[in-house]
Amino acid sequence: MTSLHNPLPACHIAGRLEAGCDEAGRGCLAGPVFAAAVILPDEFSHPYLNDSKQLTERRRMELREVIKAEAVAWAIAQVSAQEIDDINILNASIEAMHRALRMLTPQPGAVIVDGNRFKPYGDLECTTFVKGDGRFANIAAASVLAKTERDLFMTAAHEQYPMYAWNINKGYPTAAHRAAIAEHGPSPLHRMTFRLIKE
Repeated sequence: MTSLHNPLPACHIAGRLEAGCDEAGRGCLAGPVFAAAVILPDEFSHPYLNDSKQLTERRRMELREVIKAEAVAWAIAQVSAQEIDDINILNASIEAMHRALRMLTPQPGAVIVDGNRFKPYGDLECTTFVKGDGRFANIAAASVLAKTERDLFMTAAHEQYPMYAWNINKGYPTAAHRAAIAEHGPSPLHRMTFRLIKE
């Protein structure tokens, strides 16, 4: 699952302080959506860095430290379950990415984003790439930071709401998670506009 591959290029176009953006938790029933923005040095290379979904949890945590140590700049932001219910998950995902971008110092000269939907960030050139987290290291790095931060949040939230087993499912719609919602009702961290229980 984490075999070595040809290292991803650090960015799409070198020499312009390009930030890669990605989110984690769009499909979850509970918890915030997290996003990260990462500017990597043009010469950055790592044989294991890839789309976070292709990596083991242990590998993601290892890469998290490498990214934080070697990035030119990185930031992680979140949008709460309540905000998701207010503005919908697509808008919330983009807002989380914008929040992460605003936290970067220095500010980027361009932005590339995983997926096919984004909203302008200032007057910067913003380009979307389907499966971008498997194509460019700066997006893959954002994917890893967003995923690990969200997993840590949900594992901590499990201590307060152990009945949902978020330490295992991280808020995703597993059969056991839905059964726990049916039994105990939703928590304050559940997204009430999502279909929490299958009809």
